Formats: sequence, structure tokens, C-alpha cells
Amino acid sequence: MEQIVYVDGAFVPAADAKVSVFDRGFLFADGIYEVSAVLDGKLIDNDSHLARLERSVGEIALALPETLPRIVEIQKELIARNGLIDGVIYLQVTRGAVIPRDFVFPKEAKPTFVMFTTAKDIVNAASAKTGIAVKTMPDIRWARRDIKSVALLAQVLAKQAAAEAGCQEAWMIEDGQVTEGGSSSAFILTQDDVLVTRENSSAILPGCTRKAVMKLAEERQLRVEERAFSVSEALAAKEAFITSASLFVQAVVTIDGQRIANGRPGPMTNRLREIYLEFARATAV
Repeated sequence: MEQIVYVDGAFVPAADAKVSVFDRGFLFADGIYEVSAVLDGKLIDNDSHLARLERSVGEIALALPETLPRIVEIQKELIARNGLIDGVIYLQVTRGAVIPRDFVFPKEAKPTFVMFTTAKDIVNAASAKTGIAVKTMPDIRWARRDIKSVALLAQVLAKQAAAEAGCQEAWMIEDGQVTEGGSSSAFILTQDDVLVTRENSSAILPGCTRKAVMKLAEERQLRVEERAFSVSEALAAKEAFITSASLFVQAVVTIDGQRIANGRPGPMTNRLREIYLEFARATAV
């Protein structure tokens, strides 16, 4: 089946999809992206992702080319056209293409809007059973990490270094504290059974899966604390895990080659993954 992508109002074969070389997303990373999970052909927690999209474009004075209800219609049609059962749907909006190249926002630019799907078995991922290894890296990103910008070079370099070290994720470190993963939110479970994750601010992206997991935990009277934590605190924790739209909840079992607890996914992480999957399936649209 040939993959179909969405480009500026048209559904086209991937091989025929084109964006101008003068597009500001390509030239300046002047754009925003979002990723929503798909299970059983349905969108997971999509309202949260679209709300974050709307906030991010607002922070850089970029107008969405479609209304949110219309974006949902496009997402669903793209899922259907690709026969996607499980995976993710990616969308990106940039400030568009204008000649000549100039740093200042062009008044006549029309936003570029693209979407595509990727098949992925999130539920049965092997790493959900084994846990993942993390490598720590200095957080060299810009100061507005709360904006889901397409400017991801720092994350690319961090995740490449992690991959070369045999790890599946990088944890970004600033002032001795963990900010977040290269493409995920970071959590630990302390020895006194408190779930800890960094508080939302311009230092991290406000994770949609993070938000849902925290709410689900609090509804079950689990103690949740939003604050920074260090790598040494993570290594001394009962459990550690990450959350993201493309992974849901996954255990972290080593950091820089050092085991956390017994080096296997812990019962709290496994239970939170189960709870999130129940939530995802119950609220899918």
C-alpha cells in the first residue's frame, strides 16, 4: 500500500509530496510540530495535543491554516487512507515559503501544513517489557523548550550520542538536575513512594502523556510531586520511567550504565502503563 501524506490541502502519494526549498521551516526551523498516537485506528488523547499545538503556534505568532475541528477531520482521513491501525500521526506547520530569504516574518507568507502517519506497535513494544537504558547529556537547548519547535538539533545530537552508547533515550541535564528526555518526560518513584517529575516551565515541554499519567496517578491517590531531581536521586530511586505519545509509559532501568534497583521494570511503572492503556482505549476517538 503506497503511503499517502497530506500537504497543504491535498492528499498525495509520499513520492509526490513537495515543499519549497524556500520554506521557512527548512531555512529557519520556523515551525511547530505535534505527534498523536493511534490505537486500533483511533486517535489517543488528541485534544491535549491539539491544545498544545494551538498554544505553541500562538507563542511564535503563527496562524494555523485550519481550524482544530478540520485538523481532526484531516487526521482521521489520513489514518483511513493509510489503513493505519497502530502508530502515530505527525503534523507540522511552518510560516511558509517566501522569496527572498529574510529573518523578519514575511507578511505575504502562507503557512505550510503537512501530515503523515507511521505504523508502530506501541502496546507490544519489546522495550516495554525490558525497560530502556538512558544516557545523560548536557542540556544545550534554547530557553523556550515549552514551545514544540521543529528546531531539534540539540535533541538529535543527544539522542545520537545515546544510540552510540547503546541507549534508547537521552536525559538532558542542566545545573545538575534532569530537565526531560530527548523526546520524553522523565519520572522517578522515590523510596517513600512519591512520583516525581519536573514542574512545567519554559525549561521543559509540557508533555501530554505526562499530564494524563499524573492525573491518572492522582485519581488513584498516588503521591505526585512536581520538582527537579538529580541523576543521583534517580539512581537511588525505586523506579524510573519516561512518558511520551509514541511510547506511552516505559521503564528506565539503567542510567549511564548504572542499574536502577534490580535493573528491571518496577511494579508501579508497569501498573501506570496498564492504567494509561485503559485510559487511551476508553477515550480514543
